[in-house]
Amino acid sequence: MISKFEKKRRVFKPTVLDMFKRSLDTLLCMEKNNTVLFKDTKSTKDANFSNIKNICAILSGGPAPGGHNVICGIYDSLVKSKTNSIFYGAISGPSGLVDGNLKVIDRDLIERYRNHGGFDMLGSGRTKLNKKEQFDSVIAVCKERDINVIIIIGGDDSNTNAAIMAEYFEKNNADITVVGVPKTIDGDLRNENIEVTFGFDSAVRVYSELISNIENDAVSSRKYYHFIKLMGRSASHIALECALQCHPNVAIISEEVRAQGKTLDDVAEYIANIIRERRKRSLNFGVILIPEGLLEFTQDICNLIDELNAIIASAKNQTKEEIVEKLSPNGLRALNSIPLKYQDELLMTRDSHGNVQFSNIESEKIIAEKVNEKLNDSYFAYQTHFFGYEGRCGFPTNFDCVYTYNLGITAYLLALHKKSGYICFIKNVAKNIKKWQPGGMQLSSMIKIENRNGKETRVIEKALVDLDSKTFKYYKCIRDSLAVEDDYVYVGPIQFVDKTIEVPLSLQIENKN
Repeated sequence: MISKFEKKRRVFKPTVLDMFKRSLDTLLCMEKNNTVLFKDTKSTKDANFSNIKNICAILSGGPAPGGHNVICGIYDSLVKSKTNSIFYGAISGPSGLVDGNLKVIDRDLIERYRNHGGFDMLGSGRTKLNKKEQFDSVIAVCKERDINVIIIIGGDDSNTNAAIMAEYFEKNNADITVVGVPKTIDGDLRNENIEVTFGFDSAVRVYSELISNIENDAVSSRKYYHFIKLMGRSASHIALECALQCHPNVAIISEEVRAQGKTLDDVAEYIANIIRERRKRSLNFGVILIPEGLLEFTQDICNLIDELNAIIASAKNQTKEEIVEKLSPNGLRALNSIPLKYQDELLMTRDSHGNVQFSNIESEKIIAEKVNEKLNDSYFAYQTHFFGYEGRCGFPTNFDCVYTYNLGITAYLLALHKKSGYICFIKNVAKNIKKWQPGGMQLSSMIKIENRNGKETRVIEKALVDLDSKTFKYYKCIRDSLAVEDDYVYVGPIQFVDKTIEVPLSLQIENKN
Protein backbone atom coordinates (compact mmCIF):
# COMPACT_ATOMS: atom_id res chain seq x y z
CA MET A 1 0.00 0.00 0.00
CA ILE A 2 1.49 3.34 -1.06
CA SER A 3 0.30 6.57 0.54
CA LYS A 4 -0.49 9.70 -1.46
CA PHE A 5 2.45 11.39 0.20
CA GLU A 6 4.87 8.64 -0.85
CA LYS A 7 3.64 8.82 -4.44
CA LYS A 8 4.27 12.56 -4.52
CA ARG A 9 7.65 12.19 -2.85
CA ARG A 10 8.85 9.68 -5.41
CA VAL A 11 8.55 12.20 -8.22
CA PHE A 12 10.50 14.93 -6.40
CA LYS A 13 13.59 15.62 -8.52
CA PRO A 14 16.65 16.66 -6.50
CA THR A 15 18.56 19.61 -7.92
CA VAL A 16 21.76 18.44 -9.60
CA LEU A 17 25.02 20.39 -9.56
CA ASP A 18 25.56 22.17 -12.87
CA MET A 19 28.79 20.31 -13.53
CA PHE A 20 26.97 16.97 -13.13
CA LYS A 21 24.57 17.86 -15.93
CA ARG A 22 27.37 17.41 -18.47
CA SER A 23 29.06 14.17 -19.42
CA LEU A 24 30.73 12.91 -16.26
CA ASP A 25 33.93 11.87 -18.04
CA THR A 26 34.73 15.53 -18.77
CA LEU A 27 35.05 16.52 -15.12
CA LEU A 28 38.63 17.22 -14.13
CA CYS A 29 39.89 15.46 -10.99
CA MET A 30 42.29 17.88 -9.29
CA GLU A 31 44.54 16.42 -6.60
CA LYS A 32 46.01 18.29 -3.63
CA ASN A 33 47.55 16.60 -0.59
CA ASN A 34 45.02 14.04 0.67
CA THR A 35 42.04 15.41 -1.28
CA VAL A 36 40.65 15.68 -4.79
CA LEU A 37 38.20 18.25 -6.17
CA PHE A 38 36.10 17.91 -9.31
CA LYS A 39 36.03 20.79 -11.78
CA ASP A 40 34.10 21.28 -15.01
CA THR A 41 36.27 21.26 -18.17
CA LYS A 42 33.17 21.27 -20.41
CA SER A 43 34.78 19.32 -23.22
CA THR A 44 38.11 17.61 -22.45
CA LYS A 45 37.68 13.99 -21.35
CA ASP A 46 39.47 13.21 -18.10
CA ALA A 47 38.28 9.66 -17.38
CA ASN A 48 37.25 6.49 -19.15
CA PHE A 49 33.91 4.86 -18.37
CA SER A 50 35.56 1.48 -18.94
CA ASN A 51 37.31 1.98 -15.56
CA ILE A 52 34.07 0.71 -14.01
CA LYS A 53 32.94 -2.85 -14.67
CA ASN A 54 30.24 -3.66 -12.10
CA ILE A 55 29.50 -1.85 -8.81
CA CYS A 56 28.35 -3.10 -5.42
CA ALA A 57 26.81 -0.69 -2.88
CA ILE A 58 26.59 -1.44 0.85
CA LEU A 59 24.28 0.25 3.35
CA SER A 60 26.18 -0.11 6.61
CA GLY A 61 25.42 0.70 10.24
CA GLY A 62 22.28 2.41 11.51
CA PRO A 63 19.83 3.80 8.95
CA ALA A 64 19.85 7.49 8.06
CA PRO A 65 17.40 9.40 5.84
CA GLY A 66 18.84 9.82 2.35
CA GLY A 67 20.70 6.53 1.94
CA HIS A 68 18.46 5.46 -0.91
CA ASN A 69 19.14 8.69 -2.76
CA VAL A 70 22.86 7.99 -2.64
CA ILE A 71 22.12 4.74 -4.45
CA CYS A 72 19.84 6.58 -6.90
CA GLY A 73 22.66 9.03 -7.68
CA ILE A 74 25.05 6.15 -8.38
CA TYR A 75 22.49 4.32 -10.51
CA ASP A 76 21.58 7.37 -12.59
CA SER A 77 25.30 8.05 -13.16
CA LEU A 78 25.71 4.53 -14.52
CA VAL A 79 22.73 5.01 -16.82
CA LYS A 80 24.04 8.37 -18.00
CA SER A 81 27.42 6.81 -18.76
CA LYS A 82 25.70 4.38 -21.14
CA THR A 83 27.73 1.37 -20.05
CA ASN A 84 26.60 -2.21 -19.61
CA SER A 85 27.63 -2.21 -15.96
CA ILE A 86 25.55 -4.18 -13.46
CA PHE A 87 24.73 -2.44 -10.18
CA TYR A 88 24.58 -4.80 -7.19
CA GLY A 89 23.51 -4.17 -3.62
CA ALA A 90 24.75 -6.19 -0.64
CA ILE A 91 21.91 -7.65 1.40
CA SER A 92 21.96 -6.76 5.13
CA GLY A 93 25.16 -4.76 5.08
CA PRO A 94 28.84 -5.80 4.82
CA SER A 95 28.08 -9.46 5.55
CA GLY A 96 26.09 -9.60 2.32
CA LEU A 97 29.22 -8.86 0.30
CA VAL A 98 31.35 -11.30 2.31
CA ASP A 99 28.78 -14.07 1.78
CA GLY A 100 27.96 -13.16 -1.83
CA ASN A 101 24.37 -12.35 -0.88
CA LEU A 102 23.71 -9.68 -3.50
CA LYS A 103 20.75 -8.35 -5.45
CA VAL A 104 20.67 -6.47 -8.74
CA ILE A 105 19.59 -2.85 -8.45
CA ASP A 106 17.54 -2.08 -11.53
CA ARG A 107 15.21 0.71 -12.61
CA ASP A 108 12.08 -0.86 -11.09
CA LEU A 109 13.78 -1.08 -7.70
CA ILE A 110 15.23 2.43 -7.94
CA GLU A 111 11.89 4.05 -8.79
CA ARG A 112 10.33 2.57 -5.63
CA TYR A 113 12.91 4.16 -3.36
CA ARG A 114 13.58 7.65 -4.69
CA ASN A 115 13.48 10.17 -1.81
CA HIS A 116 12.42 7.38 0.54
CA GLY A 117 13.56 7.04 4.16
CA GLY A 118 15.12 4.01 5.78
CA PHE A 119 17.56 1.45 4.42
CA ASP A 120 14.98 -1.15 3.46
CA MET A 121 15.97 -1.34 -0.22
CA LEU A 122 18.85 -3.60 0.85
CA GLY A 123 18.79 -3.72 4.63
CA SER A 124 21.76 -2.79 6.77
CA GLY A 125 24.20 -4.44 9.14
CA ARG A 126 27.12 -3.76 11.47
CA THR A 127 29.53 -6.55 10.54
CA LYS A 128 33.10 -5.45 11.23
CA LEU A 129 35.42 -6.12 8.29
CA ASN A 130 38.92 -6.65 9.67
CA LYS A 131 39.86 -10.28 9.01
CA LYS A 132 41.93 -11.70 6.16
CA GLU A 133 39.38 -14.42 5.42
CA GLN A 134 36.64 -11.77 5.07
CA PHE A 135 38.66 -9.75 2.58
CA ASP A 136 39.62 -12.85 0.62
CA SER A 137 35.96 -13.84 0.47
CA VAL A 138 35.07 -10.37 -0.83
CA ILE A 139 37.76 -10.67 -3.52
CA ALA A 140 36.33 -14.03 -4.58
CA VAL A 141 32.76 -12.66 -4.72
CA CYS A 142 33.92 -9.64 -6.73
CA LYS A 143 35.82 -11.86 -9.16
CA GLU A 144 32.77 -14.08 -9.66
CA ARG A 145 30.46 -11.10 -10.32
CA ASP A 146 33.09 -9.03 -12.18
CA ILE A 147 32.79 -6.25 -9.57
CA ASN A 148 35.64 -3.74 -9.41
CA VAL A 149 33.94 -0.98 -7.38
CA ILE A 150 32.60 -1.19 -3.82
CA ILE A 151 30.79 1.83 -2.36
CA ILE A 152 30.27 1.73 1.41
CA ILE A 153 27.57 4.06 2.72
CA GLY A 154 28.10 4.45 6.44
CA GLY A 155 29.51 6.22 9.48
CA ASP A 156 32.92 6.18 11.16
CA ASP A 157 33.08 2.42 11.79
CA SER A 158 31.79 1.60 8.31
CA ASN A 159 34.29 3.92 6.65
CA THR A 160 37.05 2.47 8.82
CA ASN A 161 36.04 -0.83 7.19
CA ALA A 162 36.37 0.87 3.81
CA ALA A 163 39.85 2.22 4.60
CA ILE A 164 41.20 -1.12 5.84
CA MET A 165 39.61 -3.00 2.95
CA ALA A 166 41.11 -0.62 0.39
CA GLU A 167 44.56 -1.07 1.92
CA TYR A 168 44.23 -4.86 1.83
CA PHE A 169 43.17 -4.84 -1.81
CA GLU A 170 46.10 -2.62 -2.76
CA LYS A 171 48.64 -4.80 -0.92
CA ASN A 172 47.24 -7.93 -2.56
CA ASN A 173 46.97 -6.46 -6.07
CA ALA A 174 43.20 -6.79 -6.17
CA ASP A 175 41.93 -4.30 -8.75
CA ILE A 176 38.93 -3.20 -6.69
CA THR A 177 38.19 0.45 -5.90
CA VAL A 178 36.63 1.15 -2.48
CA VAL A 179 34.79 4.44 -1.94
CA GLY A 180 33.09 5.71 1.23
CA VAL A 181 30.03 7.92 1.68
CA PRO A 182 29.61 9.90 4.97
CA LYS A 183 26.44 8.87 6.81
CA THR A 184 25.31 9.21 10.42
CA ILE A 185 22.46 11.04 12.07
CA ASP A 186 24.78 11.75 15.02
CA GLY A 187 26.72 14.23 12.86
CA ASP A 188 30.06 13.09 14.33
CA LEU A 189 31.79 12.23 11.04
CA ARG A 190 32.95 15.65 9.93
CA ASN A 191 36.09 17.68 9.30
CA GLU A 192 37.28 20.57 7.16
CA ASN A 193 35.92 18.79 4.05
CA ILE A 194 32.91 16.87 5.35
CA GLU A 195 30.75 19.71 6.65
CA VAL A 196 27.79 17.53 7.61
CA THR A 197 26.85 13.88 7.33
CA PHE A 198 23.69 12.96 5.52
CA GLY A 199 20.69 12.10 7.65
CA PHE A 200 21.61 14.57 10.39
CA ASP A 201 19.31 17.32 9.10
CA SER A 202 16.32 15.00 8.63
CA ALA A 203 16.69 13.29 12.02
CA VAL A 204 17.14 16.56 13.90
CA ARG A 205 14.03 18.03 12.32
CA VAL A 206 11.99 14.96 13.36
CA TYR A 207 13.29 15.27 16.91
CA SER A 208 12.72 19.04 16.92
CA GLU A 209 9.07 18.57 15.99
CA LEU A 210 8.63 16.12 18.88
CA ILE A 211 10.46 18.42 21.31
CA SER A 212 8.28 21.33 20.18
CA ASN A 213 5.16 19.28 20.88
CA ILE A 214 6.43 18.52 24.39
CA GLU A 215 7.30 22.18 24.95
CA ASN A 216 3.74 23.08 24.04
CA ASP A 217 2.43 20.43 26.41
CA ALA A 218 4.70 21.67 29.20
CA VAL A 219 3.54 25.26 28.92
CA SER A 220 -0.07 24.09 28.60
CA SER A 221 -0.14 21.70 31.57
CA ARG A 222 2.43 23.65 33.60
CA LYS A 223 3.23 20.78 35.95
CA TYR A 224 6.03 18.62 34.53
CA TYR A 225 9.71 18.84 33.74
CA HIS A 226 10.44 16.75 30.66
CA PHE A 227 13.87 15.12 30.49
CA ILE A 228 14.50 14.14 26.86
CA LYS A 229 17.42 11.94 25.86
CA LEU A 230 18.57 12.36 22.26
CA MET A 231 20.82 10.18 20.13
CA GLY A 232 24.50 11.01 20.10
CA ARG A 233 26.61 8.54 22.05
CA SER A 234 29.92 10.28 21.46
CA ALA A 235 28.95 13.79 20.42
CA SER A 236 26.24 16.31 21.26
CA HIS A 237 25.61 17.68 17.76
CA ILE A 238 21.98 16.54 17.80
CA ALA A 239 21.28 18.05 21.23
CA LEU A 240 22.92 21.34 20.23
CA GLU A 241 21.06 21.58 16.93
CA CYS A 242 17.72 20.77 18.59
CA ALA A 243 18.44 23.40 21.25
CA LEU A 244 19.01 25.98 18.52
CA GLN A 245 15.81 25.01 16.76
CA CYS A 246 13.46 24.58 19.73
CA HIS A 247 14.87 26.73 22.59
CA PRO A 248 14.34 24.29 25.49
CA ASN A 249 15.15 25.52 28.99
CA VAL A 250 18.26 23.35 29.29
CA ALA A 251 20.44 21.47 26.81
CA ILE A 252 23.41 19.72 28.35
CA ILE A 253 26.40 19.58 25.98
CA SER A 254 28.57 16.61 26.91
CA GLU A 255 31.77 18.12 25.53
CA GLU A 256 31.42 21.14 27.83
CA VAL A 257 30.79 18.86 30.81
CA ARG A 258 34.06 17.06 30.06
CA ALA A 259 36.01 20.27 29.44
CA GLN A 260 34.90 21.65 32.82
CA GLY A 261 35.59 18.39 34.67
CA LYS A 262 31.99 18.17 35.89
CA THR A 263 30.73 15.10 37.75
CA LEU A 264 27.30 13.50 37.51
CA ASP A 265 26.43 15.27 40.75
CA ASP A 266 27.54 18.63 39.28
CA VAL A 267 25.26 18.20 36.27
CA ALA A 268 22.29 17.36 38.50
CA GLU A 269 23.02 20.39 40.71
CA TYR A 270 23.21 22.68 37.66
CA ILE A 271 19.76 21.56 36.50
CA ALA A 272 18.35 21.73 40.03
CA ASN A 273 19.51 25.34 40.38
CA ILE A 274 17.71 26.31 37.18
CA ILE A 275 14.54 24.62 38.44
CA ARG A 276 14.82 26.54 41.73
CA GLU A 277 15.20 29.81 39.84
CA ARG A 278 12.19 29.03 37.67
CA ARG A 279 10.16 28.22 40.75
CA LYS A 280 10.77 31.75 42.03
CA ARG A 281 8.97 32.89 38.89
CA SER A 282 6.11 30.40 39.48
CA LEU A 283 7.32 28.25 36.57
CA ASN A 284 7.12 24.66 37.76
CA PHE A 285 7.64 23.07 34.35
CA GLY A 286 10.30 22.92 31.66
CA VAL A 287 12.14 20.94 28.99
CA ILE A 288 15.66 19.54 29.40
CA LEU A 289 17.73 17.86 26.65
CA ILE A 290 20.21 15.12 27.56
CA PRO A 291 22.72 13.71 25.01
CA GLU A 292 22.76 9.92 24.85
CA GLY A 293 26.40 9.62 25.93
CA LEU A 294 26.38 12.23 28.71
CA LEU A 295 27.43 9.85 31.49
CA GLU A 296 30.62 8.95 29.64
CA PHE A 297 31.60 12.65 29.63
CA THR A 298 31.19 13.26 33.36
CA GLN A 299 34.54 13.02 35.11
CA ASP A 300 33.61 10.45 37.75
CA ILE A 301 31.58 8.15 35.49
CA CYS A 302 34.18 8.42 32.70
CA ASN A 303 36.89 7.20 35.09
CA LEU A 304 34.54 4.46 36.30
CA ILE A 305 33.91 3.31 32.73
CA ASP A 306 37.66 3.14 32.03
CA GLU A 307 38.04 1.00 35.15
CA LEU A 308 35.15 -1.25 34.16
CA ASN A 309 36.49 -1.65 30.61
CA ALA A 310 39.85 -2.80 31.95
CA ILE A 311 38.25 -5.17 34.49
CA ILE A 312 35.84 -6.68 31.97
CA ALA A 313 38.58 -7.09 29.35
CA SER A 314 40.79 -8.92 31.87
CA ALA A 315 38.51 -11.97 32.17
CA LYS A 316 35.39 -13.32 30.50
CA ASN A 317 32.04 -14.18 32.08
CA GLN A 318 32.57 -12.29 35.34
CA THR A 319 29.60 -11.77 37.60
CA LYS A 320 28.46 -8.36 38.73
CA GLU A 321 29.78 -9.06 42.24
CA GLU A 322 33.23 -10.06 40.91
CA ILE A 323 33.45 -6.86 38.87
CA VAL A 324 32.40 -4.62 41.77
CA GLU A 325 34.98 -6.22 44.08
CA LYS A 326 37.79 -5.13 41.73
CA LEU A 327 36.75 -1.46 41.66
CA SER A 328 38.93 1.19 43.31
CA PRO A 329 37.42 3.32 46.12
CA ASN A 330 36.84 6.17 43.64
CA GLY A 331 35.28 3.76 41.15
CA LEU A 332 32.97 2.34 43.80
CA ARG A 333 32.02 5.86 44.90
CA ALA A 334 31.13 6.78 41.31
CA LEU A 335 29.11 3.61 40.88
CA ASN A 336 27.16 4.32 44.05
CA SER A 337 26.35 7.83 42.80
CA ILE A 338 24.10 6.14 40.24
CA PRO A 339 20.67 5.02 41.51
CA LEU A 340 20.89 1.33 42.38
CA LYS A 341 18.34 0.13 39.83
CA TYR A 342 20.46 1.55 36.96
CA GLN A 343 23.84 0.17 38.03
CA ASP A 344 23.43 -3.17 36.27
CA GLU A 345 23.05 -1.40 32.92
CA LEU A 346 26.46 0.21 33.33
CA LEU A 347 28.11 -2.95 34.64
CA MET A 348 26.78 -5.57 32.27
CA THR A 349 25.44 -3.99 29.07
CA ARG A 350 28.13 -3.95 26.35
CA ASP A 351 28.22 -3.57 22.58
CA SER A 352 30.24 -5.64 20.07
CA HIS A 353 33.30 -3.43 20.67
CA GLY A 354 33.16 -3.99 24.44
CA ASN A 355 31.89 -0.46 25.07
CA VAL A 356 28.98 0.54 27.28
CA GLN A 357 25.73 0.61 25.28
CA PHE A 358 24.58 4.09 26.18
CA SER A 359 21.43 3.85 24.07
CA ASN A 360 20.27 1.14 26.50
CA ILE A 361 21.21 3.09 29.64
CA GLU A 362 18.37 5.31 30.76
CA SER A 363 20.57 8.33 31.47
CA GLU A 364 17.59 10.67 31.25
CA LYS A 365 16.01 8.80 34.15
CA ILE A 366 19.26 8.74 36.11
CA ILE A 367 19.64 12.52 35.75
CA ALA A 368 15.97 13.13 36.57
CA GLU A 369 16.20 11.05 39.75
CA LYS A 370 19.43 12.76 40.81
CA VAL A 371 17.74 16.14 40.36
CA ASN A 372 14.73 14.89 42.31
CA GLU A 373 17.01 13.89 45.20
CA LYS A 374 18.53 17.37 45.29
CA LEU A 375 15.22 19.21 45.20
CA ASN A 376 13.51 16.82 47.62
CA ASP A 377 10.10 18.47 47.50
CA SER A 378 6.60 17.83 46.23
CA TYR A 379 6.61 20.63 43.66
CA PHE A 380 8.93 18.79 41.31
CA ALA A 381 7.31 16.28 38.94
CA TYR A 382 8.95 14.90 35.83
CA GLN A 383 8.48 12.80 32.72
CA THR A 384 11.27 11.12 30.72
CA HIS A 385 11.57 10.41 27.00
CA PHE A 386 14.10 8.92 24.59
CA PHE A 387 13.99 10.07 20.98
CA GLY A 388 16.19 7.77 18.95
CA TYR A 389 14.72 5.39 16.43
CA GLU A 390 11.95 7.87 15.68
CA GLY A 391 14.39 9.95 13.63
CA ARG A 392 16.49 7.39 11.77
CA CYS A 393 14.13 6.35 9.01
CA GLY A 394 11.90 9.34 8.31
CA PHE A 395 11.54 10.74 4.82
CA PRO A 396 14.62 12.85 4.07
CA THR A 397 14.30 16.62 4.01
CA ASN A 398 14.75 18.46 0.73
CA PHE A 399 18.31 19.24 1.82
CA ASP A 400 19.13 15.58 2.50
CA CYS A 401 17.45 14.48 -0.75
CA VAL A 402 19.57 16.88 -2.80
CA TYR A 403 22.73 16.40 -0.75
CA THR A 404 22.66 12.60 -0.89
CA TYR A 405 21.77 12.41 -4.57
CA ASN A 406 24.81 14.55 -5.41
CA LEU A 407 26.95 12.55 -2.97
CA GLY A 408 25.99 9.44 -4.94
CA ILE A 409 27.20 11.06 -8.17
CA THR A 410 30.41 12.17 -6.41
CA ALA A 411 31.03 8.61 -5.15
CA TYR A 412 30.60 7.36 -8.72
CA LEU A 413 33.14 9.95 -9.94
CA LEU A 414 35.70 8.84 -7.35
CA ALA A 415 35.25 5.28 -8.59
CA LEU A 416 35.52 6.44 -12.19
CA HIS A 417 38.89 7.99 -11.38
CA LYS A 418 39.92 4.88 -9.39
CA LYS A 419 40.33 6.81 -6.13
CA SER A 420 40.28 3.79 -3.84
CA GLY A 421 40.32 4.47 -0.12
CA TYR A 422 38.63 7.86 -0.53
CA ILE A 423 35.42 9.18 1.02
CA CYS A 424 33.28 11.57 -0.99
CA PHE A 425 32.27 15.02 0.23
CA ILE A 426 30.54 18.19 -0.91
CA LYS A 427 31.76 21.50 0.49
CA ASN A 428 29.99 24.87 0.75
CA VAL A 429 26.59 23.25 1.35
CA ALA A 430 25.42 26.22 3.44
CA LYS A 431 25.72 28.37 0.31
CA ASN A 432 23.69 28.42 -2.88
CA ILE A 433 23.86 25.04 -4.60
CA LYS A 434 25.70 26.64 -7.52
CA LYS A 435 28.66 27.02 -5.15
CA TRP A 436 28.66 23.43 -3.86
CA GLN A 437 32.04 21.77 -4.42
CA PRO A 438 32.23 17.95 -4.78
CA GLY A 439 35.39 16.01 -4.03
CA GLY A 440 36.95 13.27 -1.96
CA MET A 441 39.58 12.77 0.73
CA GLN A 442 41.75 9.84 1.73
CA LEU A 443 40.20 7.83 4.53
CA SER A 444 43.66 7.01 5.88
CA SER A 445 44.11 10.69 6.82
CA MET A 446 41.13 10.36 9.19
CA ILE A 447 42.37 7.27 11.06
CA LYS A 448 43.59 7.23 14.66
CA ILE A 449 44.31 4.56 17.30
CA GLU A 450 41.57 3.91 19.89
CA ASN A 451 41.30 1.37 22.70
CA ARG A 452 38.40 -0.97 22.02
CA ASN A 453 37.63 -4.04 24.06
CA GLY A 454 41.08 -3.80 25.62
CA LYS A 455 42.92 -3.66 22.28
CA GLU A 456 44.45 -0.86 20.25
CA THR A 457 42.31 -0.52 17.13
CA ARG A 458 42.48 1.71 14.07
CA VAL A 459 39.33 3.81 13.76
CA ILE A 460 38.12 7.07 12.26
CA GLU A 461 38.08 9.68 15.00
CA LYS A 462 34.64 10.98 15.95
CA ALA A 463 34.15 14.73 15.58
CA LEU A 464 32.83 16.24 18.81
CA VAL A 465 31.14 19.59 19.35
CA ASP A 466 33.80 22.30 19.07
CA LEU A 467 33.43 24.54 22.12
CA ASP A 468 35.22 27.33 20.24
CA SER A 469 32.83 27.16 17.28
CA LYS A 470 30.49 30.01 16.38
CA THR A 471 27.56 27.65 16.94
CA PHE A 472 28.37 26.76 20.53
CA LYS A 473 29.34 30.33 21.41
CA TYR A 474 26.00 31.52 20.03
CA TYR A 475 24.14 28.98 22.16
CA LYS A 476 26.10 30.06 25.25
CA CYS A 477 24.91 33.62 24.65
CA ILE A 478 21.23 32.68 24.70
CA ARG A 479 21.01 29.75 27.10
CA ASP A 480 20.83 31.73 30.37
CA SER A 481 17.72 33.56 29.20
CA LEU A 482 16.21 30.33 27.82
CA ALA A 483 16.68 28.70 31.21
CA VAL A 484 14.38 31.06 33.10
CA GLU A 485 12.16 32.43 30.34
CA ASP A 486 9.90 30.45 28.05
CA ASP A 487 10.98 31.21 24.51
CA TYR A 488 9.90 27.87 23.06
CA VAL A 489 9.98 27.57 19.28
CA TYR A 490 7.33 25.34 17.72
CA VAL A 491 9.01 24.20 14.51
CA GLY A 492 6.21 21.97 13.24
CA PRO A 493 6.65 19.02 10.86
CA ILE A 494 9.17 18.82 8.03
CA GLN A 495 7.95 20.71 4.96
CA PHE A 496 8.04 19.08 1.53
CA VAL A 497 5.80 21.45 -0.42
CA ASP A 498 8.49 23.08 -2.55
CA LYS A 499 12.15 22.76 -3.47
CA THR A 500 13.40 25.02 -0.70
CA ILE A 501 16.70 23.71 0.68
CA GLU A 502 17.15 24.75 4.31
CA VAL A 503 20.40 23.60 5.92
CA PRO A 504 20.83 22.92 9.66
CA LEU A 505 21.02 26.06 11.82
CA SER A 506 24.50 25.13 13.01
CA LEU A 507 25.77 25.28 9.42
CA GLN A 508 24.03 28.60 8.89
CA ILE A 509 25.65 30.05 12.01
CA GLU A 510 29.11 28.73 11.14
CA ASN A 511 28.93 30.30 7.70
CA LYS A 512 27.81 33.77 8.82
CA ASN A 513 30.41 36.45 8.24
